[in-house]
Amino acid sequence: MSRVLDERELSLNLFVVLARAYNSVTSRTNRDIQSHGLNTTEFGVLDLLYYRGPQPLQKIGEKVLISSGNITYVVDKLQKKNLLVRRASQDDRRVIFAELTEEGRHFFEQIYPQHHRVIMDTVDGLSREEKEQAVELLKKLGLSAETKTAVQS
Repeated sequence: MSRVLDERELSLNLFVVLARAYNSVTSRTNRDIQSHGLNTTEFGVLDLLYYRGPQPLQKIGEKVLISSGNITYVVDKLQKKNLLVRRASQDDRRVIFAELTEEGRHFFEQIYPQHHRVIMDTVDGLSREEKEQAVELLKKLGLSAETKTAVQS
């Protein structure tokens, strides 16, 4: 019985440490994003459009992990800031794409290098080998959790 309790305690400890580490890392990176007048979702949309090009609004929500109702709100905000525009698909007028404006592309190019440095600085508490191990272990943990969630659905 004590083995089960030890395993439960270890699992709980892992969960708490993981949550605290996530909060610490995201708190710092979020402050950097907010210093540029964006929230994390807006930054995620700009990042997606910068690196992947124009995207259908429906796909943006899937890739940035926000609901379809929220994507409209976020795209509206970014459009008011002249960072992106909506364009109807030439193949299917029901599909609307979002794409960066020239101003949006320039803005992202200006802020991303600093954000990248903040990320690098935030995770520099681990060596290269430790980062590689953490990536593999967290992928394994995430995939296991996803599988269990899918089975329960």
